[in-house]
Amino acid sequence: MAPYRILVVDDSGFMRKIISDLIIRDPQFTIVATARNGQEAIEAVREWKPDAVTLDLEMPLMNGIEALQIIMKDNPTPVIMLSGISEDNTRETIKALQFGAFDFIRKPSSAISNDIHQVGEFLLEKLRIAVLTKRYQPIITISEKQEPAVNDSEQAKPVIEAARNKPSQQEEPIATPLPTPLKDRSNTVIPKTEEKQPLKQAAPPLHTKQKNKLEEAAPSKAKSTIVTRKTVLREPHLEAKPVHVEPPSTRKEKAGSPIAAFKHIVAIGTSTGGPRALHEVITSLPADFPAPVLIVQHMPPKFTKSLAQRLDSFSELHVVEAEQGERVTAGVVYIAPGGFHMELAKDAAGYSILLTEQPQRNGHRPSVDVLFESLATFRELKRHAVIMTGMGSDGAKGMKLLQGCGIETTIAEAEETCVVYGMPRSAIEAGCVGHVLPLQLIASQLVKAVLK
Repeated sequence: MAPYRILVVDDSGFMRKIISDLIIRDPQFTIVATARNGQEAIEAVREWKPDAVTLDLEMPLMNGIEALQIIMKDNPTPVIMLSGISEDNTRETIKALQFGAFDFIRKPSSAISNDIHQVGEFLLEKLRIAVLTKRYQPIITISEKQEPAVNDSEQAKPVIEAARNKPSQQEEPIATPLPTPLKDRSNTVIPKTEEKQPLKQAAPPLHTKQKNKLEEAAPSKAKSTIVTRKTVLREPHLEAKPVHVEPPSTRKEKAGSPIAAFKHIVAIGTSTGGPRALHEVITSLPADFPAPVLIVQHMPPKFTKSLAQRLDSFSELHVVEAEQGERVTAGVVYIAPGGFHMELAKDAAGYSILLTEQPQRNGHRPSVDVLFESLATFRELKRHAVIMTGMGSDGAKGMKLLQGCGIETTIAEAEETCVVYGMPRSAIEAGCVGHVLPLQLIASQLVKAVLK
């Protein structure tokens, strides 16, 4: 079998050599061409028709984001983005994933860096998955242009109105226009302090947060209050250590105050292709959705924060990267931070977020199985679990456990809309899925299940 043909794109000749050397370590790959900027990348894709592309973000003449959008429009090809870990890079990487990039890796700093071997293994693993994907899915087009402001009532999504009265999951997917970012909506905010409540179960390693300076300087797109929350630091040792409480962080909240009491809870797990799938589902949920949504997206630290901010700018729900001990309320979407398992916990004051650094499950931290399993004992809640696109089987065991614990709804994304049909297939084969739905119908099914 002829080796898979890879195009390497980077403005640095030194970095092109490093990436190329990492790829050709595997004899099933060959470098068919290289390019120095986005314009050259577009021409090379047209000429060479590669099986996959590695694409740098920051380049002269035309950057990676601009080139990606043209490639995905004219010659859809699996693209692996090379990203730095700065805040700007993580934010641009999330954009790239939503614009159609297959996946991303952290860009190696040099040929002699300590983790160059690990970066190479990650790159080869993602390339193997990309080229073996039978069918590359068309991208979800997300406009970056801000349209004129409209009333909240005009922002209601047609898919939700149809979902409230939808008689059968067999109907054709509803064509849903993507929402415009809500980031320019502003109103006066009133500070409010949330009481500190102890968790019923002891919190293992804790996740800490820092205030986002960009959010601090920007006008609020919320119509509610700022809630302050505590953050905690822990010494990086296995044994228990005293904790230091930092000044509480602040978050903006959207129109419609979060509801502390709720009867339903939604949990979603996803991996490769997840950022686009999450955009479709989360932005299709209404502002008055009466349940919290807990999400595990396989992603490294720092990138999950950018994912939450990106989804928040398009969604009528408030989307945040979860914090240790944070109170769980309806109408808020909580994304597990990279590097931490996320569980649902409960004490006398209600439900809260529990983050731990326990060992990886199924090769991941956060793990979907860990999240799903944490919901098993909360039979007083009507639980709804969703598994979407991703490689591997994470989430299948947890969903199977929930099936035996009286879960209300189990959903797996259908093969025809998955970027990688691994996690949903594993759950379906385990016999624990009640609904197999294309991506466009998942939100409407959740609305029907929660509002019935």
